[in-house]
Amino acid sequence: MPGTEAPRGAPRELPTELPSTRPRPDSRPRTTPSRPDGLGPVVDCAVYVGGHREPPVEPQEALQAAVDSGGFVWLGLYAPTEDELGAIAEHYRLHPLAVEDAVYAHQRPKLERYDDVLFMVLTTARYVEHDRLTATSEVVDTGEVMVFVGPHYVITVRHGEHGGLADLRRGLESQPDLLCLGPSSVLYAVADSVVDSFVDVATAVEEDVEELEASVFSPERTDDIGRLYQLKRELLSLRRAVSPLEVPLEKLAEKQIDVVPAAMRSYFRDVEDHAIRVRDQVAALDELLTSILQASLARTSMADNEDMRKISAWAGIIAVPTAIAGIYGMNFEFMPELQWRYGYFTVLLLIVTACVLLYRGFKRNGWL
Repeated sequence: MPGTEAPRGAPRELPTELPSTRPRPDSRPRTTPSRPDGLGPVVDCAVYVGGHREPPVEPQEALQAAVDSGGFVWLGLYAPTEDELGAIAEHYRLHPLAVEDAVYAHQRPKLERYDDVLFMVLTTARYVEHDRLTATSEVVDTGEVMVFVGPHYVITVRHGEHGGLADLRRGLESQPDLLCLGPSSVLYAVADSVVDSFVDVATAVEEDVEELEASVFSPERTDDIGRLYQLKRELLSLRRAVSPLEVPLEKLAEKQIDVVPAAMRSYFRDVEDHAIRVRDQVAALDELLTSILQASLARTSMADNEDMRKISAWAGIIAVPTAIAGIYGMNFEFMPELQWRYGYFTVLLLIVTACVLLYRGFKRNGWL
Protein backbone atom coordinates (compact mmCIF):
# COMPACT_ATOMS: atom_id res chain seq x y z
CA MET A 1 0.00 0.00 0.00
CA PRO A 2 1.23 3.51 -0.63
CA GLY A 3 2.94 5.02 2.39
CA THR A 4 3.54 1.60 4.02
CA GLU A 5 6.98 1.46 5.68
CA ALA A 6 9.37 -1.24 4.53
CA PRO A 7 10.56 -3.71 7.19
CA ARG A 8 13.47 -2.41 9.24
CA GLY A 9 16.84 -3.25 7.66
CA ALA A 10 15.33 -4.01 4.26
CA PRO A 11 17.05 -2.17 1.41
CA ARG A 12 15.32 0.34 -0.77
CA GLU A 13 15.83 0.66 -4.50
CA LEU A 14 18.31 3.32 -5.53
CA PRO A 15 16.36 6.16 -7.17
CA THR A 16 17.12 7.14 -10.74
CA GLU A 17 17.85 10.73 -9.69
CA LEU A 18 20.23 11.08 -6.76
CA PRO A 19 18.49 13.22 -4.12
CA SER A 20 20.15 15.34 -1.47
CA THR A 21 19.73 14.26 2.14
CA ARG A 22 19.50 17.84 3.42
CA PRO A 23 20.22 21.35 2.12
CA ARG A 24 23.87 22.26 1.72
CA PRO A 25 24.77 24.67 4.55
CA ASP A 26 26.51 27.78 3.27
CA SER A 27 28.85 27.79 6.25
CA ARG A 28 30.34 24.40 5.36
CA PRO A 29 31.63 24.52 1.77
CA ARG A 30 32.94 21.36 0.24
CA THR A 31 36.74 21.47 0.35
CA THR A 32 37.69 17.88 -0.43
CA PRO A 33 39.47 17.27 -3.76
CA SER A 34 37.21 16.45 -6.66
CA ARG A 35 37.47 13.22 -8.63
CA PRO A 36 38.92 13.03 -12.12
CA ASP A 37 36.36 13.55 -14.84
CA GLY A 38 34.48 10.45 -15.88
CA LEU A 39 34.93 8.55 -12.61
CA GLY A 40 31.97 7.78 -10.37
CA PRO A 41 31.98 7.66 -6.57
CA VAL A 42 31.90 3.84 -6.39
CA VAL A 43 35.41 2.40 -6.28
CA ASP A 44 34.42 -1.20 -5.55
CA CYS A 45 31.34 -3.09 -4.46
CA ALA A 46 31.29 -6.73 -3.41
CA VAL A 47 29.21 -9.17 -1.37
CA TYR A 48 31.00 -11.47 1.08
CA VAL A 49 29.47 -14.69 2.36
CA GLY A 50 31.32 -16.95 4.77
CA GLY A 51 34.45 -14.86 4.35
CA HIS A 52 34.57 -15.24 0.55
CA ARG A 53 33.80 -12.77 -2.21
CA GLU A 54 30.73 -13.60 -4.25
CA PRO A 55 30.37 -13.04 -8.02
CA PRO A 56 30.06 -9.35 -8.98
CA VAL A 57 26.72 -7.64 -8.44
CA GLU A 58 25.48 -4.16 -9.20
CA PRO A 59 25.57 -1.70 -6.27
CA GLN A 60 21.77 -1.37 -6.46
CA GLU A 61 21.39 -5.13 -5.91
CA ALA A 62 24.26 -5.76 -3.52
CA LEU A 63 22.46 -5.08 -0.24
CA GLN A 64 19.52 -7.31 -1.10
CA ALA A 65 21.93 -10.05 -2.18
CA ALA A 66 23.78 -9.74 1.12
CA VAL A 67 20.57 -9.94 3.16
CA ASP A 68 19.33 -12.97 1.20
CA SER A 69 22.65 -14.83 1.53
CA GLY A 70 23.32 -13.92 5.16
CA GLY A 71 26.53 -12.09 4.26
CA PHE A 72 27.40 -8.43 3.95
CA VAL A 73 28.24 -5.95 1.23
CA TRP A 74 31.31 -3.74 1.23
CA LEU A 75 30.74 -0.57 -0.75
CA GLY A 76 33.81 1.62 -1.28
CA LEU A 77 33.31 5.28 -2.23
CA TYR A 78 35.76 8.05 -3.08
CA ALA A 79 34.87 11.74 -2.50
CA PRO A 80 31.12 11.40 -3.22
CA THR A 81 29.06 14.52 -3.71
CA GLU A 82 26.07 15.29 -1.55
CA ASP A 83 23.64 14.05 -4.18
CA GLU A 84 25.60 10.85 -4.84
CA LEU A 85 25.88 9.91 -1.18
CA GLY A 86 22.30 11.03 -0.61
CA ALA A 87 21.00 8.34 -2.95
CA ILE A 88 23.09 5.69 -1.20
CA ALA A 89 21.96 6.97 2.20
CA GLU A 90 18.34 6.59 1.15
CA HIS A 91 18.99 3.01 0.06
CA TYR A 92 20.95 2.00 3.19
CA ARG A 93 18.96 4.16 5.65
CA LEU A 94 21.96 6.17 6.83
CA HIS A 95 21.45 8.99 9.30
CA PRO A 96 21.44 12.48 7.67
CA LEU A 97 23.94 13.91 10.18
CA ALA A 98 26.43 11.14 9.50
CA VAL A 99 25.93 11.58 5.75
CA GLU A 100 26.62 15.30 6.05
CA ASP A 101 29.86 14.61 7.92
CA ALA A 102 30.88 12.06 5.30
CA VAL A 103 30.31 14.51 2.45
CA TYR A 104 32.01 17.59 3.85
CA ALA A 105 34.79 15.75 5.70
CA HIS A 106 37.32 17.59 7.92
CA GLN A 107 35.95 15.87 11.01
CA ARG A 108 37.67 14.98 14.25
CA PRO A 109 38.27 11.19 14.63
CA LYS A 110 35.18 9.88 16.40
CA LEU A 111 32.73 7.01 16.79
CA GLU A 112 28.98 7.62 16.71
CA ARG A 113 26.04 5.27 16.93
CA TYR A 114 22.75 5.78 15.11
CA ASP A 115 20.34 3.00 16.13
CA ASP A 116 21.97 -0.17 14.77
CA VAL A 117 24.51 1.66 12.57
CA LEU A 118 28.03 2.70 13.59
CA PHE A 119 29.69 5.68 11.99
CA MET A 120 33.43 6.10 12.51
CA VAL A 121 35.72 8.85 11.26
CA LEU A 122 39.44 8.21 10.93
CA THR A 123 42.10 10.68 9.84
CA THR A 124 44.70 9.17 7.53
CA ALA A 125 48.28 10.42 7.31
CA ARG A 126 51.10 10.15 4.79
CA TYR A 127 54.73 11.25 5.06
CA VAL A 128 55.72 13.64 2.28
CA GLU A 129 59.21 12.87 1.02
CA HIS A 130 61.61 15.82 0.63
CA ASP A 131 65.30 16.31 -0.10
CA ARG A 132 65.80 18.77 2.71
CA LEU A 133 63.49 20.10 5.38
CA THR A 134 62.82 23.82 4.95
CA ALA A 135 60.76 26.41 6.80
CA THR A 136 57.87 25.76 4.38
CA SER A 137 58.15 22.00 3.81
CA GLU A 138 54.98 19.91 3.95
CA VAL A 139 55.89 16.87 6.00
CA VAL A 140 52.56 15.28 6.95
CA ASP A 141 49.67 15.07 4.48
CA THR A 142 46.32 14.10 5.97
CA GLY A 143 43.08 12.72 4.57
CA GLU A 144 39.99 11.02 5.94
CA VAL A 145 38.18 7.71 5.84
CA MET A 146 34.60 7.41 7.09
CA VAL A 147 33.12 3.98 7.77
CA PHE A 148 29.41 3.11 8.08
CA VAL A 149 28.86 -0.30 9.66
CA GLY A 150 25.40 -1.91 9.61
CA PRO A 151 24.09 -5.44 10.14
CA HIS A 152 24.59 -6.43 6.48
CA TYR A 153 26.84 -3.75 5.04
CA VAL A 154 29.93 -1.65 5.48
CA ILE A 155 30.43 1.57 3.51
CA THR A 156 33.83 3.25 3.36
CA VAL A 157 34.05 6.86 2.21
CA ARG A 158 37.54 8.14 1.42
CA HIS A 159 38.71 11.74 1.07
CA GLY A 160 42.21 12.82 0.12
CA GLU A 161 44.79 11.89 -2.47
CA HIS A 162 46.13 8.95 -0.46
CA GLY A 163 44.85 6.19 1.79
CA GLY A 164 43.43 3.97 -0.95
CA LEU A 165 41.78 0.79 0.29
CA ALA A 166 42.29 -1.48 -2.74
CA ASP A 167 45.33 -3.24 -1.27
CA LEU A 168 43.57 -3.46 2.09
CA ARG A 169 40.57 -5.14 0.45
CA ARG A 170 42.77 -7.68 -1.33
CA GLY A 171 44.65 -8.43 1.87
CA LEU A 172 41.44 -8.87 3.81
CA GLU A 173 39.99 -11.16 1.15
CA SER A 174 42.97 -13.46 1.74
CA GLN A 175 41.83 -13.87 5.37
CA PRO A 176 38.37 -15.52 5.15
CA ASP A 177 38.45 -16.46 8.84
CA LEU A 178 38.49 -12.74 9.68
CA LEU A 179 36.00 -11.69 7.00
CA CYS A 180 33.46 -14.24 8.17
CA LEU A 181 33.14 -12.27 11.43
CA GLY A 182 31.04 -9.71 9.56
CA PRO A 183 31.18 -6.02 8.61
CA SER A 184 33.09 -5.07 11.76
CA SER A 185 36.10 -6.99 10.39
CA VAL A 186 36.37 -4.34 7.66
CA LEU A 187 36.21 -1.58 10.26
CA TYR A 188 39.01 -3.31 12.17
CA ALA A 189 41.14 -3.68 9.03
CA VAL A 190 40.69 0.00 8.13
CA ALA A 191 41.51 1.18 11.67
CA ASP A 192 44.52 -1.13 11.85
CA SER A 193 45.81 0.12 8.49
CA VAL A 194 45.38 3.76 9.53
CA VAL A 195 47.23 3.24 12.83
CA ASP A 196 50.03 1.37 11.03
CA SER A 197 50.41 4.33 8.69
CA PHE A 198 50.76 6.55 11.76
CA VAL A 199 53.67 4.39 12.90
CA ASP A 200 55.40 4.81 9.52
CA VAL A 201 54.85 8.58 9.52
CA ALA A 202 56.07 8.97 13.11
CA THR A 203 59.21 6.97 12.30
CA ALA A 204 59.94 9.14 9.26
CA VAL A 205 59.33 12.35 11.22
CA GLU A 206 61.68 11.07 13.91
CA GLU A 207 64.47 11.02 11.29
CA ASP A 208 63.75 14.68 10.51
CA VAL A 209 63.90 15.48 14.21
CA GLU A 210 67.27 13.74 14.51
CA GLU A 211 68.59 15.68 11.47
CA LEU A 212 67.50 18.98 13.03
CA GLU A 213 68.98 18.02 16.38
CA ALA A 214 72.33 17.31 14.74
CA SER A 215 72.15 20.62 12.88
CA VAL A 216 71.35 22.64 16.01
CA PHE A 217 74.28 21.18 17.95
CA SER A 218 76.75 21.14 15.06
CA PRO A 219 79.91 23.31 15.27
CA GLU A 220 78.73 25.37 12.31
CA ARG A 221 76.48 28.30 12.97
CA THR A 222 73.00 27.52 11.57
CA ASP A 223 69.56 29.09 11.71
CA ASP A 224 67.12 26.22 12.30
CA ILE A 225 64.32 28.01 14.15
CA GLY A 226 62.09 28.26 11.06
CA ARG A 227 62.57 24.59 10.20
CA LEU A 228 61.95 23.54 13.79
CA TYR A 229 58.74 25.54 13.99
CA GLN A 230 57.48 24.14 10.69
CA LEU A 231 58.16 20.55 11.74
CA LYS A 232 56.42 21.20 15.05
CA ARG A 233 53.36 22.45 13.15
CA GLU A 234 53.39 19.38 10.91
CA LEU A 235 53.73 17.10 13.91
CA LEU A 236 50.67 18.79 15.40
CA SER A 237 48.64 17.56 12.41
CA LEU A 238 49.72 14.00 13.17
CA ARG A 239 48.96 14.47 16.85
CA ARG A 240 45.43 15.66 16.03
CA ALA A 241 44.91 12.50 13.99
CA VAL A 242 46.27 10.09 16.61
CA SER A 243 45.19 11.40 20.01
CA PRO A 244 41.36 11.41 19.54
CA LEU A 245 41.43 7.84 18.18
CA GLU A 246 42.00 6.27 21.59
CA VAL A 247 38.45 6.80 22.88
CA PRO A 248 36.61 5.29 19.84
CA LEU A 249 38.92 2.27 19.84
CA GLU A 250 38.38 1.80 23.56
CA LYS A 251 34.60 1.76 23.02
CA LEU A 252 34.95 -0.84 20.26
CA ALA A 253 37.21 -2.97 22.44
CA GLU A 254 35.32 -2.77 25.74
CA LYS A 255 31.64 -2.00 25.14
CA GLN A 256 29.00 -4.39 23.84
CA ILE A 257 27.85 -3.21 20.41
CA ASP A 258 25.36 -5.12 18.27
CA VAL A 259 27.30 -4.94 15.00
CA VAL A 260 30.62 -5.79 16.68
CA PRO A 261 30.81 -9.48 17.72
CA ALA A 262 32.57 -10.34 20.96
CA ALA A 263 35.26 -12.14 18.93
CA MET A 264 36.22 -8.81 17.30
CA ARG A 265 36.89 -6.96 20.56
CA SER A 266 40.35 -8.43 21.02
CA TYR A 267 41.25 -7.21 17.52
CA PHE A 268 40.18 -3.66 18.36
CA ARG A 269 42.04 -3.91 21.67
CA ASP A 270 45.22 -4.67 19.73
CA VAL A 271 44.66 -1.64 17.48
CA GLU A 272 44.02 0.49 20.57
CA ASP A 273 47.34 -0.64 22.04
CA HIS A 274 49.16 0.34 18.84
CA ALA A 275 47.39 3.71 18.78
CA ILE A 276 48.44 4.43 22.36
CA ARG A 277 52.06 3.62 21.53
CA VAL A 278 51.97 5.92 18.51
CA ARG A 279 50.36 8.64 20.62
CA ASP A 280 53.19 8.35 23.16
CA GLN A 281 55.79 8.38 20.37
CA VAL A 282 54.28 11.52 18.83
CA ALA A 283 54.08 13.20 22.25
CA ALA A 284 57.74 12.35 22.89
CA LEU A 285 58.75 13.78 19.51
CA ASP A 286 56.79 16.94 20.24
CA GLU A 287 58.54 17.36 23.61
CA LEU A 288 61.92 16.70 21.99
CA LEU A 289 61.21 19.31 19.32
CA THR A 290 60.29 21.79 22.04
CA SER A 291 63.59 21.12 23.79
CA ILE A 292 65.55 21.43 20.53
CA LEU A 293 63.72 24.67 19.72
CA GLN A 294 64.62 26.08 23.14
CA ALA A 295 68.22 24.95 22.67
CA SER A 296 68.32 26.62 19.25
CA LEU A 297 66.97 29.86 20.70
CA ALA A 298 69.51 29.69 23.53
CA ARG A 299 72.33 29.05 21.08
CA THR A 300 71.22 31.95 18.91
CA SER A 301 71.10 34.18 21.97
CA MET A 302 74.59 33.06 22.99
CA ALA A 303 75.87 33.71 19.47
CA ASP A 304 74.36 37.20 19.57
CA ASN A 305 75.97 37.84 22.94
CA GLU A 306 79.30 36.63 21.60
CA ASP A 307 79.00 39.00 18.64
CA MET A 308 78.16 41.87 20.96
CA ARG A 309 81.22 41.10 23.09
CA LYS A 310 83.44 41.11 20.01
CA ILE A 311 81.95 44.37 18.79
CA SER A 312 82.31 45.93 22.22
CA ALA A 313 85.93 44.74 22.50
CA TRP A 314 86.91 46.15 19.12
CA ALA A 315 85.05 49.37 19.92
CA GLY A 316 87.07 49.64 23.15
CA ILE A 317 90.35 49.11 21.27
CA ILE A 318 89.45 51.65 18.59
CA ALA A 319 88.39 54.17 21.26
CA VAL A 320 92.04 54.63 22.39
CA PRO A 321 93.48 56.03 19.12
CA THR A 322 90.23 57.88 18.53
CA ALA A 323 90.48 59.64 21.90
CA ILE A 324 94.17 60.53 21.50
CA ALA A 325 93.70 61.72 17.93
CA GLY A 326 90.71 63.74 19.06
CA ILE A 327 92.69 65.47 21.81
CA TYR A 328 95.55 66.40 19.51
CA GLY A 329 93.11 67.43 16.84
CA MET A 330 91.75 70.28 18.91
CA ASN A 331 94.59 72.53 17.63
CA PHE A 332 95.44 74.19 20.95
CA GLU A 333 98.76 76.05 20.96
CA PHE A 334 99.99 74.73 24.27
CA MET A 335 99.78 70.91 24.40
CA PRO A 336 102.19 68.29 25.86
CA GLU A 337 105.18 67.61 23.63
CA LEU A 338 103.63 69.55 20.79
CA GLN A 339 106.94 71.05 19.71
CA TRP A 340 109.04 67.97 20.55
CA ARG A 341 110.83 66.37 17.59
CA TYR A 342 109.87 62.81 18.57
CA GLY A 343 106.44 63.63 19.95
CA TYR A 344 104.53 62.23 16.93
CA PHE A 345 106.31 58.87 17.07
CA THR A 346 105.88 58.71 20.85
CA VAL A 347 102.13 59.20 20.55
CA LEU A 348 101.91 56.49 17.87
CA LEU A 349 103.89 54.13 20.08
CA LEU A 350 101.55 54.92 22.97
CA ILE A 351 98.51 54.17 20.81
CA VAL A 352 99.93 50.84 19.58
CA THR A 353 100.96 49.80 23.09
CA ALA A 354 97.54 50.61 24.54
CA CYS A 355 95.73 48.74 21.71
CA VAL A 356 97.95 45.65 22.11
CA LEU A 357 97.37 45.56 25.86
CA LEU A 358 93.60 45.88 25.41
CA TYR A 359 93.60 43.17 22.72
CA ARG A 360 95.48 40.75 24.97
CA GLY A 361 93.11 41.49 27.83
CA PHE A 362 89.98 40.90 25.75
CA LYS A 363 91.51 37.76 24.21
CA ARG A 364 92.32 36.34 27.62
CA ASN A 365 88.75 36.94 28.82
CA GLY A 366 87.23 35.29 25.76
CA TRP A 367 85.79 38.45 24.21
CA LEU A 368 87.86 38.07 21.05
